[in-house]
Amino acid sequence: MSYVDGFVVAVPQKNIEAYKAFSATTGAIWKSYGAKEYVECIADDVPYGELTSFPRAVQAADDEVVVFSWIVYGSRQERDDIMAKVMADPRLEGDEWKSIFDGKRMIFGGFVPFLQL
Repeated sequence: MSYVDGFVVAVPQKNIEAYKAFSATTGAIWKSYGAKEYVECIADDVPYGELTSFPRAVQAADDEVVVFSWIVYGSRQERDDIMAKVMADPRLEGDEWKSIFDGKRMIFGGFVPFLQL
């Protein structure tokens, strides 16, 4: 079965178009190294919960929108190999992303799927 990296981040509403452009670039890089899928989603129905919620998890401010994303790989080993190549890619050098979103509030991790219908 495959392997999935999941991400949740808060993006200022004024930066959504810049985030979309940045994601298109980064997604193409991930795909060029072998990622099976690269998906970015803008929150549409994610209320601010009393104890937990997507907005709370990334400390989203009133002027920010939550983005939920995932990347699918063939395996954990494939993910590790692709990730190493992506992180070394010169197209991702620099700090452009820091002007688009706050990476300190990004939540991410790798997951092993157990059911796919």
